[in-house]
Amino acid sequence: MAAAKIKKGDNVVVLSGKDKGRTGTVQSVHPRDGKVVVDGINVMARHRKPSQTNPQGGIDRVPAPMNISKVALADPKDGKPTRVRFEVKDGKKVRVAVKSGETIDG
Repeated sequence: MAAAKIKKGDNVVVLSGKDKGRTGTVQSVHPRDGKVVVDGINVMARHRKPSQTNPQGGIDRVPAPMNISKVALADPKDGKPTRVRFEVKDGKKVRVAVKSGETIDG
């Protein structure tokens, strides 16, 4: 399996859909499904009936998984979307933003 270009904790920009142009932090990545969950993006409302554990009931708003192809890493320099490439620096494999050449981690 290839190394992950987008990881938990990364800042990403949404490229398409109802939240296009918005940025957020990756909460979780599901590589097998090709999905990511981004904080505050693709929020779904779930109406809950009152129950014993939640006597009030109400509406729960939860970010839903979205396709990983709909997000791109935010460039550390200017926050615009960029692709990711891998380079070996000091014997360590690191992620590098293609647009600015900035090292993302490491």
